[in-house]
Amino acid sequence: MDERIHAIADRLWQAATSGKPIGPVRDEIALADLDGDLLRPAYAVQQLITRRRLDAGARLVGRKIGLTSLAVQRQLGVDSPDFGALFDDMAVGDGQEIAWSRLMQPKAEAEIALVLGRDLRHEKHNVADLIVATAYALPAIEVVGSRIANWDIRLADTVADNASSGLFVLGTRPVTLDRFDLADCGMAMERRGEPVSVGGGAACLGNPLNAAVWLADMLVRMGTPLLAGDVLMTGALGPMVAVQPGDVFTARIEGLGAVRAVFAAS
Repeated sequence: MDERIHAIADRLWQAATSGKPIGPVRDEIALADLDGDLLRPAYAVQQLITRRRLDAGARLVGRKIGLTSLAVQRQLGVDSPDFGALFDDMAVGDGQEIAWSRLMQPKAEAEIALVLGRDLRHEKHNVADLIVATAYALPAIEVVGSRIANWDIRLADTVADNASSGLFVLGTRPVTLDRFDLADCGMAMERRGEPVSVGGGAACLGNPLNAAVWLADMLVRMGTPLLAGDVLMTGALGPMVAVQPGDVFTARIEGLGAVRAVFAAS
């Protein structure tokens, strides 16, 4: 593999372990461009870091989908989502206090999480495949973060940086897909009781299942299909909100219930 890919992965790894953000890596990724496709070297960096985390003892528990908002896609000049890995040490209990030392430039966004009951190994999936494979859904809050200083990111930066992942909080009341409408469900997120973000299922590529189909196909092409038991964070239902010490966020999703992310005061 190109030595430049390893060097970029080293920089992002050091930023994560030291807690000190670095400058953008997109120009370095462009120098490692493979066949005119910036995504290939960016995902190669992500995969290197994923392997390091697994070798260090972390367990892969699912995937997150990013860039599911059409407005954000237009802002970054892309026409598809991206994805990152979810590890066991990224999971936080509903209402469990999150130490500030675990965070890097955190922002919170409300999402629908799908938990799979079957593998997804077809070369091409459809919505019916995802419905059959999904055991249940949960309300969720993703606490995104960036190893890139001041969130100065473009597509290559966020892909290499594990889709700007941080932590995720899952609700504890599982709901099967026949019990609510993924596209028409409304979402409201409050910070200390004040509304800060509103949206709904349709904000996620028209329907969170559309994002899930995209990811299932992408991961099969990459040789790492989604498996039974995987958690799938399907993408933001409304605008993300910057997090401050002491914040408490509550996300309520129609038909799914509520989930809380609680942040330490210092």
